[in-house]
Amino acid sequence: MAKASKGGRTAAVRLRKIEQALVDAALSVRKKAYAPYSRFKVGAALLTDDGEIFLGCNVENASYGATICAERHAVGNAVAAGKREFVQLAIATSTSPPSPPCGICRQVLGEFAPKLKILLVNPKGEVVRIRLDKLLPMAFSSQSL
Repeated sequence: MAKASKGGRTAAVRLRKIEQALVDAALSVRKKAYAPYSRFKVGAALLTDDGEIFLGCNVENASYGATICAERHAVGNAVAAGKREFVQLAIATSTSPPSPPCGICRQVLGEFAPKLKILLVNPKGEVVRIRLDKLLPMAFSSQSL
């Protein structure tokens, strides 16, 4: 059973089987991140509408702008496999409470799933549930063009 962080309190959270699989995958791939500069390792596990899970981890670069975030790495892996419909994402960081995705990742995720369900997790077992539209209100989209 995971722990939910809310307002400084911790409470038990029951994860569905697929959610636990996403969390485990994100925590596992986080260990493979290449983060020699920030030492901030991130793992992401993205669930498609047909039940496949695609992984990503952050890959830093000495030229910071060339860094690839874990979330975008997972999206790229899914898109390269022909997937476009995403239903849930787990993001693993070491922070407490677990960190949300950066602004660029929010925008990329919103391109495919504006109401994506997200689990923010850490190795301590903390879980924060949130939807992408709550993290990125009034998102710029194809309808903005």
